[in-house]
Amino acid sequence: MKTQIIPNTTLESSKIIYGCMTISSANGKINPTEEEIRRDAVRSIRTALDEGINFFDHADIYGRNKSEEVFSAVWNEAPGLRDKIILQTKCGIRFSGDGGVNAPHRFDFSYEHIINSANGSLKRLGTDYIDIFLLHRPDPLVEPEEVAKAFSELKESGKVKYFGVSNHNAAQIELLQSCLEQPLVANQMEINLLHNDLIDAGVMVNQRYPEEFIRNEGTIEYCRLKKISLQAWSPLAKGMLGGNINEIEDRKIRDAAIAVNKIAAEKNVSREAVLIAWLLRHPAKIQPVIGTVNTERIKAACKAVEIDLTREEWYTLFLAGRGDDLP
Repeated sequence: MKTQIIPNTTLESSKIIYGCMTISSANGKINPTEEEIRRDAVRSIRTALDEGINFFDHADIYGRNKSEEVFSAVWNEAPGLRDKIILQTKCGIRFSGDGGVNAPHRFDFSYEHIINSANGSLKRLGTDYIDIFLLHRPDPLVEPEEVAKAFSELKESGKVKYFGVSNHNAAQIELLQSCLEQPLVANQMEINLLHNDLIDAGVMVNQRYPEEFIRNEGTIEYCRLKKISLQAWSPLAKGMLGGNINEIEDRKIRDAAIAVNKIAAEKNVSREAVLIAWLLRHPAKIQPVIGTVNTERIKAACKAVEIDLTREEWYTLFLAGRGDDLP
C-alpha cells in the first residue's frame, strides 16, 4: 500500500481509507449475535490492515453509535495497534428524537454537542485520543466561535490531534477557519465516477448548464490551495456500476459501467480497482474511503494503488461518468 503525508499534520496515511460505517451490520446477517457482529467486524478490519490500510474512518451516528463500539474489539485482537493507525470520526448529525421526543432530524455544531460527541466517541472507540475529528454536515446555525471554543478545549486536553470537516464547500470552510486556531486538515465529500460534480464544476466554468445546479464551485481548488486533504466517500458509486450490465436500465449508468469494464479487462483488475484508481489519478491526492465489509472486495479495491491510468483513460472514464461531451 502506498502512503502519503496528510498536509498540516505529522500523519503518514495509506492512500486508501477504510470506512467503518457498516461494520456493525455483521455482513447483513438477520438477527446476528453480538459475537457474530464483533467477529465479522474484526475480520474486515484485519483484511484492511493486511492490505496496508492504516486509516479508519468513523462517525458517531454509524450504526446508531454501534460501529465505533464494535471497532474497539480490534484492540484485544491486535495489542499495540492503536499507535500504528489513524482514527477519524465525525460529529454533528442528530436524528429525530435525539434530545427529546419532539426533536427533529438536525445538524448541531454547538459547543455542548461537539464536546459530548467527542467524549462519547472516545468511550465507544476505547481510546484516549482521536487523530482527526470532523464536522459531519454543514449546520446552518453554526457559530464559528462556539466551534473554536470546543476545538481548542479538545486539542488542549489531548483528546483530538487534528480537525476537519465533511460535505463542506469552500466558503463554509473559510468561515469556520476564520475563528479557529487549528488548521482544518481534511474535507470528506462524495466523489465518484457518477457523482463527479466537484470535478465537473471545474470544466463547466462560464457554461450554461440549466439541467443541473452545481453547488461546489471551486471546492477542490480551494482545498488544494489551503492544503486540505480531500477524502472521497462512496467512491464505488454505491455499487451502481457493479453487477450485470444488461440489467442496468439507466443508459448513462450502463455506458459508464461498460467503460469501467473495458479498462478493468484490459488491465486484468476488478471494476472496484478501476473506480478507485480513477480517484487516485487526480492531482488533488484524493483518498477514497472504501466501506465494503466483503473481504474480497476490500482486497480488490486495494489493487488500485498499483494501477497507473493514462490521461486518456482517465478522461474516457470521466466522459462516461458525466454522460456528455466536454464543452
